[in-house]
Formats: sequence, structure tokens, C-alpha cells
Amino acid sequence: NRSAWLAVSRLLFLVLLLAPAWYPAANERLAVILEVQGAIGPATVDYVHRGIETAQQQDASLVILRIDTPGGLDTAMRDIIQDILVSSVPVVSYVSPSGARAASAGTYILYASHVSAMAPGTNLGAATPVEIGGVPDPKGLMDKEEADDAGGEQDAMELKRINDAVAYIRSLAQMRGRNIEWAELAVREAASLSASDALEMNVIDLVALDLADLLNQLNGRSVNVSGVEQVLDTSGMQLQTISPDWRNRLLTVITDPNIAYVLMLIGIYGLFFEFANPGLVLPGVVGAISLLLALYAFQILPVNYAGLGLLSLGIVFMLAEAFVPSFGALGFGGVIAFVIGSIILFDREGSVYAVSVPLILTLSLLSAGFFLFIVGAAIKARNRPIVSGQEEMLTAVGEVLDDFEENGRVRIHGEVWSAKSGVPLQRGCLVEVIAVDGLVLHVKPVTKEN
Repeated sequence: NRSAWLAVSRLLFLVLLLAPAWYPAANERLAVILEVQGAIGPATVDYVHRGIETAQQQDASLVILRIDTPGGLDTAMRDIIQDILVSSVPVVSYVSPSGARAASAGTYILYASHVSAMAPGTNLGAATPVEIGGVPDPKGLMDKEEADDAGGEQDAMELKRINDAVAYIRSLAQMRGRNIEWAELAVREAASLSASDALEMNVIDLVALDLADLLNQLNGRSVNVSGVEQVLDTSGMQLQTISPDWRNRLLTVITDPNIAYVLMLIGIYGLFFEFANPGLVLPGVVGAISLLLALYAFQILPVNYAGLGLLSLGIVFMLAEAFVPSFGALGFGGVIAFVIGSIILFDREGSVYAVSVPLILTLSLLSAGFFLFIVGAAIKARNRPIVSGQEEMLTAVGEVLDDFEENGRVRIHGEVWSAKSGVPLQRGCLVEVIAVDGLVLHVKPVTKEN
């Protein structure tokens, strides 16, 4: 019995010794850090959504969004805010490092977070929604009649967009107990604040020098997560930064308006080369892949289809100039349509989603040169008379070498050929080739009418 007790005691001791290795996270608190950098778009939504999901699966205690953004798409911003509001893990938005900003869409995300913080030397605000085709009323005070007098239906639409944005940010401010009046000013008047002013005006909750200072100030703070009060315990908390994976990086690249624009043009040119020269394969493959990637990007970007139509029309006009010379009318009109279509290709919500003007001008000139000169030269070369091969022998004129009635010999281009004629021919008379049958030429006499 004693030996059995010794064996059980050793087993229990071994279990107690190995238990921390089996359950390493039993008493370990984890904070997941997500880097929200650059323009907020579909790639940012995907990254934040999967990052919050990962934090919930790992039973993390905190999610920290490190923000430095000029703004972005309204739809993308709202998707991120929805993920924050339904998260079972407290979300802290932290504008960092010094010199960073949370402009436009970033301001809404700060207001939606359970805790909002900024590093010294950062700023937030300028949350007025902007879309190409109209300039919002700077004070946002026009009624419907004044909007119609100032510009009609477009101004009324701007008013509706601003009022919707005001109602949205006010609801977020009420939910988190933050400054409602300044939130409205950020939308209506594009107001901005520094970190210290934002803290003083109850726009944010904390000003922290770095992540260590942020965690120290968060310790013991009470937050409301889905209607449940939670007290944050950040002492000894482990930090885990989740970086964007290859899928998110690819999405970030192809949803850049400049990249999507270039991919579309590569796709058009590649397919044009393939149709003009069947069998090359490579231009067709590259063109098809590029065009599909561009169409995928356009599906999730705020594309202005009038701009896309003008851009396509410009390419058609420039191509038509090569086939149907119009003394430059089609080509000039095509370049103008191409440039205008490129400029208004995206319904910009702010200036962060637009094609670079230098890129537009460069590609417009290259496209014009390509279609007006290169394609034109290729078509002219194709229309030139054939100077070699079997096709060149047709209509060629030669001399009969011997008298013959049906089969004989003729000299054409200094070469002696077997010839066949439907009428008798005499030596020295001129004949014209009317058909080629292998190495035998079908000829007919050259008359004065020929």
C-alpha cells in the first residue's frame, strides 16, 4: 500500500508540475493590437473584422486599434464601427505615434470605441462627408428651399448626406458619453482638435505617451461592453500585434484607385493586342487577369459609372481615329473623354480615393500616342500591297517562253514557272497570273484593257 501511495503522490506531483505548461494562458491577459494605417477602405474592413474575431477566439482582454488615417470610405467606416459595437472584447482606439491623425472616418471610429486615446502631437476631426460633384454647405444650415436656390437637387443631396452624418456621430457620442456639440461641429464645419484640446473638451478619454502609458492608464477603468460593465485589468498584460496577411495586403494593393485604374488599362490593352494578333497568348492572359482584378476592385470601390463610360468611350474614339481618319476630331475627342472619365472615375468621399492627376495625364498621353500613332501605323502597314509569297504572284505579269496551247512555260520576276492557259499563247506575249495551283500558274493574256 505504501508503494501505491508513493506512486499516486508522484503522479499528482507530476500533474501539478506540468499544469502551467498545459494551460499557459490560464492567468495571462492578452491585448491584441491592430494597425489601422492609411485610407480606410475594404482592405481595412477585412483586416479589422478578422482581427477582432481572432481576439474573441483567443479570449483576449482588449483590442487596441493604433490609428493614423486621413479618412476613407463611409461604407467601410460604418462596417468597422459595427464590428466595434458588437465586439465582446473592449476596443480601445489610440491615435499614435506623435504626428498621426484620425481625420474624417477616423474621428467616427474614435467616437465609437469603448475607450478613445491619443498620443501628444496628434489630431482628429475634419469629419465632413465629401463627394465629387458638389461642395457641402460649410455651416450645414441650409433648409430645402435655400438648397434649391443655391444649386438645386445636388445641394439638397449634400444637405441630406451631412445631416445623416451628424445624426450618426451624435448617436455614437451619446452612446459613449462624449462631447456631442463638438462632434456635430466636426461634421458641419470640419472642425479639428489637438490631443490636449480633445481631452479637455471630453472628445477623448486619455492622452498617453506610448502603449505602456496607455495600458497603465487603462488599468482599473470601467467600460460598458454590450450593456455589461467591465473593469479593465491591464497589469502584466501581454501584447500581440496582428499584421495584415497576404490576402489583406493583396486587397490593399488592388483596391488602391491608382492601381485599379492601371490594371484596367493593362487589361484593355492586353486584350486588344490578343485580338489584333491571335495566338500570342501572353497579352491575352495578362489582360484578362488584370481586367478581372480591376473589375473586382471597382465592385467594392465607389466607382462613378459615368466616368467609367467616358473613359471607355475615349478609348473607342482613339481607336476609331486609327481606322477612320477624321483629321484628328475622333482622336482629340477621345483624349478629352479619356481624361474627364479618369478624373471622375471615383465618387470621392474626401480626397483619399481618387486617381492621381499626374498619372491620368501620363497615361492619357501614352494612350493617345498608342492608338493614334502605333495602331495607325500598324493598320497602314497591313493595308500595304503584298510584296512576297504566293499572294503576291496574283496579278503579276510575265512573258511566255514557248508557243503552247494549254501547258507551257513563262518567266515572272526572273523565274521560270510552269503555266496553264485556257487559250493558245505565243512566245514573247505578256500574260497575267490569275491563280496559283501549287507550282503551276494559271495565266491569261494581257490585253490593252488590262
